[in-house]
Amino acid sequence: MRFDIITIFPESLRGYLNSSILGRAQKDKKIEINLHNLRDFAEDKHKKTDDKPYGGGPGMVIKIEPIALAIGSILKSKVKSQKSKVIVFSPTGKQFTQKMAKDWAKKYDNLIMICGRYEGIDARVKKALKAEEISIGPYILTGGELPAAVVADAVARHISNVLGKEESLEEERGISGFPVYTKPEVFEFKGKKYIVPKVLLSGHHIKIKNWREKHSKNFNF
Repeated sequence: MRFDIITIFPESLRGYLNSSILGRAQKDKKIEINLHNLRDFAEDKHKKTDDKPYGGGPGMVIKIEPIALAIGSILKSKVKSQKSKVIVFSPTGKQFTQKMAKDWAKKYDNLIMICGRYEGIDARVKKALKAEEISIGPYILTGGELPAAVVADAVARHISNVLGKEESLEEERGISGFPVYTKPEVFEFKGKKYIVPKVLLSGHHIKIKNWREKHSKNFNF
């Protein structure tokens, strides 16, 4: 699967996207993540990607022209048979969920994500480029870079062999959110001992499974 992220701050994403599981998945050709600097598609000599909003008011608005050119360039470079989805991030957008991440991994070959900044993105982007507004939570961020990383991470987990083992997917185990422990068996802190539950040391798989089910928390998958 291919992820294309359009941003004016590509350097803010490189570290995370090229590390750990996502970095390894890219090296193994399981996924492809491309960062596109929106300024590269600005046609004026100052490489300006924003302007004052019509109607007045504070802040600046990301212009539609460079975004359209960036998406045109992305679509031109990929195989025509691939199914693409264009996403723009907004606190008022549709709430992103685990189910959406799983469905998108199956349905699409390419996710194109537009990262807004300042007062937002020209509203015509949504209609002209058939972009869906998505929110990762009921709060406002300074830009769309973090949401783009969240979506890429959540969707990539559902790509075959990205995690290495399918059982690493919590939802595939049927239970999730239970407490986990590792060495040492006894941890002392400020005069108090914190001990691993005995059942987890028992080696009794049925008892351990029952304990985990009892202590699981349901996520809104």
